[in-house]
Amino acid sequence: MTMSSNFTYEWNDSWAEMIQSHTSISAWNHSGMAIKDNDHIVTSDNGESKIITYNIDGEIIDSWTANFTHAHGITLSYDEEFGDVIWIADNGSRREKDIGYQYPPGSELKSGRVFKVDMSGNEMFELPLPLHDSYKTFRYAPTSIAVNEIKSGGNGDIWIADGYGASLVHRYDQNGNHVQSIDGIDGAGKFNCPHGILIDYRSGSPELYVADRVNKRIQVFDLDGNFSRSFGSDFLSTPSGFAILNDNLIIAELKGRLTIADMHDKFVTYLFPNDGAENRPGWPNMKDQTGSIVKNLNLSINKFNSPHDVVTDSKGNIYVTEWLIGGRITKLTVKK
Repeated sequence: MTMSSNFTYEWNDSWAEMIQSHTSISAWNHSGMAIKDNDHIVTSDNGESKIITYNIDGEIIDSWTANFTHAHGITLSYDEEFGDVIWIADNGSRREKDIGYQYPPGSELKSGRVFKVDMSGNEMFELPLPLHDSYKTFRYAPTSIAVNEIKSGGNGDIWIADGYGASLVHRYDQNGNHVQSIDGIDGAGKFNCPHGILIDYRSGSPELYVADRVNKRIQVFDLDGNFSRSFGSDFLSTPSGFAILNDNLIIAELKGRLTIADMHDKFVTYLFPNDGAENRPGWPNMKDQTGSIVKNLNLSINKFNSPHDVVTDSKGNIYVTEWLIGGRITKLTVKK
C-alpha cells in the first residue's frame, strides 16, 4: 500500500484475468488502454493482435482479433450513429522473440496507421498519412490519439501523436482531413518522442497535453495548436501517458512510477516508484546467463517496472499497463 498526500492505494497485479497463449506470454507488450463510461476497461494483447475488454473485477467480457501490429494507443470516442467506437494507433512494428527481441529488418521503413473500429471490431475508417514533408525521410509511427469530443462541446477534431516516427503531433477534422501539424519548435522546443496526448477538460478552456517524453516535460497547447506552457522538467523523467483523476493529472512514467500533478501543473506525489529500475541489465525485462533478453521473472510487488498507459474509473481506482515481455496490468484500488 502507498500513502502520500491523500492518495492511498492497495496494489493488485493479479487483478486481470490473463488468458494468454505461449505467443502472448513471450511477446513484448506495448499496450494502450481506455475506459468506458460504464467502467469497462479496453486494452490489448499485442502478441495475438487482440482487443480485450475487462470489467472492474478483472473479468474478460469481450475479446476479438483486429488488424494491427501494436495497439500502442487506444482511445474510446462516441459516434452519434454507432455509439462507442475505438480508435487504435498502430505504430507498425514490434520486437520479435526469434531475433532476440530486436525489430525485424525493414521496420524502420514501415509506417503504422490510425484507424477506427466499432465495439465488435469491425473496421470503420482509417486516417490518411499526414501531409508533412518529414515523411519523405521518416516513417509514420503513431503512438496516441485524442478526440475533441462533440458530446463534450468539441468539434470532433482528432489529434495524433507520432511519437516513434517524425516526432510530430497532427490534427485532423472529424471527417479525416489533415488540418495541422505541430513540432514543438514554437513552444518549449522541438518534440522528441511525443509519446502520449490528452485533451484536458478540467478547466473552462480545454487544452491539449503532450507527453514530450525524451525531453522529460509536458507541453500544453490550445485546441488550435497554439503553445500555452510547458511543465515537469523538474520532476518528470519519462512521461508516457495520461489520465485525469478528479482535479489531478496522473502521468505514467516509463521509468518505474506514476506521477501526480495538480490542476496548476504542480507536483503532488509519486505512486509506487521503483527508483533506478531502468539501470537493471535487460530492463524492462531481464537477461539470462547467456546475456539474452528474457521475460522478467522478478517483477516487484508494490513497485512499478515500466508504466506505459493509465486510466481511472468512476470510483477513483487506477489501472496501469506496463511495457515488457508478457505485459502486466495492475489495479490500484483506492482506500478511503
